[in-house]
Amino acid sequence: MRVDSDAMPSTRDDVRGNFDSHRPPEQKLLDECVHCGFCLPTCPTYALWGEEMDSPRGRIYLMDLVGQGAASFDDTLVSHFDTCLGCMACVSACPSGVQYDKLLEAMRPQIERHYTRNRWDRAFRAAIFALFPYPRRLRVTAAAGLLYQRSGLARLLQRSRLHARLPARLRALEALLPPVKLRDVFARVPRKVAAVGTPRRRVAVLTGCVQRVFFADVNAATIRTLAAEGCDVFIPPGQGCCGALSMHTGREPEAIRRARHTIATFEEYLETHRVDTIVVNVAGCGSAMKEYGHLLRDDPDWAERAAEFSAKVRDVTEVLAELEPRAPRHPIDARVAYHDACHLGHAQRVRTQPRDVLRQIPGLTVVDIPEAELCCGSAGVFNLLEPDTAADLGRRKVDSIRTVTPDAIATANPGCLLQIRRHLGQENVPLLHPVELVDASIQGHGLPNG
Repeated sequence: MRVDSDAMPSTRDDVRGNFDSHRPPEQKLLDECVHCGFCLPTCPTYALWGEEMDSPRGRIYLMDLVGQGAASFDDTLVSHFDTCLGCMACVSACPSGVQYDKLLEAMRPQIERHYTRNRWDRAFRAAIFALFPYPRRLRVTAAAGLLYQRSGLARLLQRSRLHARLPARLRALEALLPPVKLRDVFARVPRKVAAVGTPRRRVAVLTGCVQRVFFADVNAATIRTLAAEGCDVFIPPGQGCCGALSMHTGREPEAIRRARHTIATFEEYLETHRVDTIVVNVAGCGSAMKEYGHLLRDDPDWAERAAEFSAKVRDVTEVLAELEPRAPRHPIDARVAYHDACHLGHAQRVRTQPRDVLRQIPGLTVVDIPEAELCCGSAGVFNLLEPDTAADLGRRKVDSIRTVTPDAIATANPGCLLQIRRHLGQENVPLLHPVELVDASIQGHGLPNG
């Protein structure tokens, strides 16, 4: 069994069953589940398959069996947790307040330490984590993707028999590649943008990994909007990956290292520039950063720093909802379907703020989507690791969106934007981050193309 010193800052003697002693799922949290079944309709995999062990209460039962020594980390058990999207819809639905998020966060590192994946799975996961957390590598990949799209090779491959023979994971990777512009891929952001008018807040913005390469327009809109609303905006250089993807897939040592780096990078601005808020425009990143205090709770050198950092993290829609609108909004006459990104709506409990911010735009009608609680299938890198399940959920989400006949779709996570775009196919419906709509309204540009 591999043991990483970064992952094990404390020693414990509460070994239970087949768990090791490092942060196993807590028995008291497992015991809080009364198996009532309120979580079942909200669980994506249970909605697809109706299998008890692919539901939150079924997975909690499996954790309990491992703790009793009655189940081991074999292929069958691991598959039930690999197919969990970690969407946390069950947390929102549970009347007993079961902390499934904490249980899953404890279970997945146990799996990574005790279970040996096959060679292909290990190689694919290694490739993902050698690419996505590194913007420079992503830029090279994006430039290659742009050449691939413009050269006609994409169309040629899709029409050939070879495409159907590719592994499902590679087909998903190819299908999720967004249309990109070279100027966006290599776009840079300033280190500071002064508030328009009298400053009323000082914020530092996380630019993200996938976000800064494939969704540079979202970062630009975020900075412009915050400045227009009276915020002095700082963009710390040297930002790296926040560790969200690592945290959500059980790669705990990696998540810890990235969390420490992020905290250290922003601390200078919190102190020297008197920044009072860390703004995030990616739901998954915000969810992870708000949990740094929990992730580093056993580390005496970082626990307090992490807790203080997490307390300052806010989604951009939270900040805009807190500020009385200052910049005039111009009308956008459109019907917009708002999709709750799971790590914003369920994990962060940020639901009303994005809608409130969008409804400040004159002429804009915000509509909810049927089965809003069900994940779209993106879930970080889930749509790459479990492409068939993700595709079923993506098609289901798009079918729900079509029922409300929107002029545009808004959601606060790049993975959701990519997933929904893939399954919309050739339908010409703009997909936007909510802040892009606010920015367009302030600038008087009308509905963006997305």
